[in-house]
Parts: sequence; C-alpha cells; structure tokens
Amino acid sequence: MAGWWRALPRAARSYPWPTNVLLYAGLFSAGDALQQRLRGSRADWRHTRHVATVAVAFHANFNYAWLLLLERALPGRAPRTVLAKVLCDQVLSGPVHVSAFYSGMSILQGEDDIFLDLRQKFWNTYKSGLIYWPFVQLINFSLVPVHWRTAYTGLCGFVWATFLCFSQQGGDGTLKSAFTLLRMKGANEAETLPEK
Repeated sequence: MAGWWRALPRAARSYPWPTNVLLYAGLFSAGDALQQRLRGSRADWRHTRHVATVAVAFHANFNYAWLLLLERALPGRAPRTVLAKVLCDQVLSGPVHVSAFYSGMSILQGEDDIFLDLRQKFWNTYKSGLIYWPFVQLINFSLVPVHWRTAYTGLCGFVWATFLCFSQQGGDGTLKSAFTLLRMKGANEAETLPEK
C-alpha cells in the first residue's frame, strides 16, 4: 500500500491526464455511494455506475482541460489573477458542470424528458454551488500545483457529488433540502435507539 502512495505523485507528473481523470471519477462516484448511505437506502450500484460514467465521460475530462485553459489564459498565482480565475470558473464552468450532470444522468437513466431535472433544479443547484466552489477554487488556484488541480477538485467534488446525487434523486438543489434530510435521518435514528 505504501508503494502505491509513493507512486501516485510520480504518476500525476508523468501521466497527469489519466491520473487526474481517474482520481476525479473515483471520488465523484464515492460521493454517490456516501449519499446513498446517508439516505439509508440500499446500495444502488447501477446509479453509482451512471455517476461514474458522467464523471469519466464529461466532468473529469472537461475539468482537466478547463483548468489547463484557465492557467494558460491567466497564468500565475497573484491575488488578482487568482480572483479572475475563480470568477471565470464560476461564471463559465459552473453552469456547464451542473447542466451536464443533470442531463447526463437523465440520459443514462432513460428518462423521457432528459431536461426535466435540469429545468427544475438548475438555479437552486447553481446557487448552492456558489456557496461552496469559490472557496474551493480559491485554494486550488493559489496553493495547488497545476498537475494536481483536477485531482484536488475531485477531492472537493466528493462532497459536491454527495450533494448533487442527493438533489438528483430527491432533493430540489438547495442546501436546505440536504440538511433537512440529514436532520430528519438523525432524528429517526435517535427515536429508534433502545432505551437503557
């Protein structure tokens, strides 16, 4: 196991695209598995496979190319440059990611109206992302080396994927709905604990 961890940084430098894409997709898929566990439902590996497919086919690859493009267009880590990157990321990339997730999942699940979730949940999800992603990307653009940026985004995407998958399966795209579910689940578990 220790050898694998030592080999990972070398792989990220030697093969940045596949290493970053695979890490991103694995973490994104794990977010779906966590979401299912938090909801208390049985493991739905088919759904997790769909999330992995969307992550590999679009999100991870788009993110890798997008972060390289941003670095070329706005090189460096000066505060003004970092803020410009964060702004570009939120205005241009954020809507694309949310749209691709909802429509991609609908296609893979064979929905009749592949844009229904997108129409119903886009704005709430995008606004929720504006609470989370600017801080993530501020750290990403100012502290993380370029060859690790997609993997770092995937690590933070683990939390985001947990939220996105919850929203796609029953939430409304707001953080409030996710917190309400967790609070209700915690209350239900407290009620079912045996008295001593």
